[in-house]
Amino acid sequence: MKLNAKYTVFSLIALASTYVLYHNERFLVDSSHPVWQHYAPFKWWLLPHGVFGAIVLLFAPFQFSDRLRQRFTKAHRVMGRMYVLGAFVLAPLGVYIQYYQERLGAPRSFTVLALVDALMLIGATSLAGLFAVKRKIALHRQWATRSYAISLVFIGARFVLGVTGWEALGVEIAQAIIWSCLALSVVLADVAIHWKDIRAAFAVPVRSDTSRKHSMRGEVVRAT
Repeated sequence: MKLNAKYTVFSLIALASTYVLYHNERFLVDSSHPVWQHYAPFKWWLLPHGVFGAIVLLFAPFQFSDRLRQRFTKAHRVMGRMYVLGAFVLAPLGVYIQYYQERLGAPRSFTVLALVDALMLIGATSLAGLFAVKRKIALHRQWATRSYAISLVFIGARFVLGVTGWEALGVEIAQAIIWSCLALSVVLADVAIHWKDIRAAFAVPVRSDTSRKHSMRGEVVRAT
């Protein structure tokens, strides 16, 4: 992706994240919020899940900066390792928390969804880390992009449900949106990975003056 396109994407992600923090997570600074009664039984599992999730979401954008990667190689590697650690911790904790919520009335289908999401995140992150160790940088970047896109399902689903008001329509629509975001995450990641090729495929070739002259000469010859 071109630099301006990259900034546009990350700006949109930042806006969506800000919306979700305000709309869905502002109870974190309000100890009297009634939602804490729901989270109380598993709050000590939720705390590390949230902390490592924040590490993933905050560190990932810096990993895609070519300038930072070239100037601060060591910092890039440290943040990369922290991202991997964060993904490896938050994913299984998310599954366990969702499984725990079955005792509070949550459907098993949400646990299955959390499990698939976790396996996809851990799988993509593992491959990104493996290719980094093997110094196959192109493949590392591709799988790192997929990993980050999957991690954003948390933001994307809540953003869509919030701005559309569909969050009030019940469990089924919420699951449909989360599954859709999970499926689209890989597709959109591949669009980002191959953005230059996609743009080139849709670009209209510019004919040079020489080719135009040859074309005009050919038309004259055919006319005569």
